[in-house]
Amino acid sequence: MFEQLNKITEKPDIYSCYTAEALWNDPYISKQMLKNHLNPSVDIASRKSDFIDASVNFIHNRFNLGEGKAVIDFGCGPGLYTTCLAQLGCKVRGLDFSKNSIDYARTELERLGLDIEYLNLNYLDYQAQETFDLVTMIYCDYCVLSDDQRKTLLKIMKNSMKYNGHIFMDVCSNRMYENIEEGTAFELIVKDGFWSAQRHYVFKSTFKYDINRVSLEKYTIFENDRNIEILNWLKYFTINELSNEFEENGMEILEVYSDVRGTPYDITSDIIAVVLGRKDTSY
Repeated sequence: MFEQLNKITEKPDIYSCYTAEALWNDPYISKQMLKNHLNPSVDIASRKSDFIDASVNFIHNRFNLGEGKAVIDFGCGPGLYTTCLAQLGCKVRGLDFSKNSIDYARTELERLGLDIEYLNLNYLDYQAQETFDLVTMIYCDYCVLSDDQRKTLLKIMKNSMKYNGHIFMDVCSNRMYENIEEGTAFELIVKDGFWSAQRHYVFKSTFKYDINRVSLEKYTIFENDRNIEILNWLKYFTINELSNEFEENGMEILEVYSDVRGTPYDITSDIIAVVLGRKDTSY
């Protein structure tokens, strides 16, 4: 027992393991994730519906979206943004490796008859065959990736963007990192919890990696017949760090906001939203 508890609370090396597939494609857990995506009153997997409406309105006006415009959404989930963008008249493509989310999005697509193409794949494996006016990645998906993965993603996103196109994304700020506290907690769930339908224990350990400004939420779930370990990594940025990372990959920050609703930037914000363009293009 003592050795097992030591393992549960042990701090892993940074980016030593990824468990996203288990989180998004486990038969039970993925259904819970989808429920949270579709619940308009919580912002666990997607932001609340009023926030999404406001951000779509901002995106519509800022990027002059409508008939004849094309948008690709990286990490589209069940299509909350792609559906709204297609309803504006855009041609839309959504990428996500959660089969559960993509299946739901495709069902909605058939019901609404919109111009959307959904691809069920890891966006790090996506090969751009055509370019888009706008490339989006919303709800800080960029922050869950390692340094190498972000470099790979930026190359893919740049190849997916028209010469005069834009990228719009949000990330976690350094301000958010400063408010994180390390520690371990556990609880007993009798049934129908987020992680399991049966009786189970959940241990949550939170770690910080100050040099890299990365946090880890490490969940260890004990059921009667199996154990599950989920590692949720998050990278936090300053604007200067973001700018340097984008410039190293041939892009530059054109505008900065406090969120994807276009809220004016505030240094105290937990979120940084940026509009990117190619470095070699005049705007």
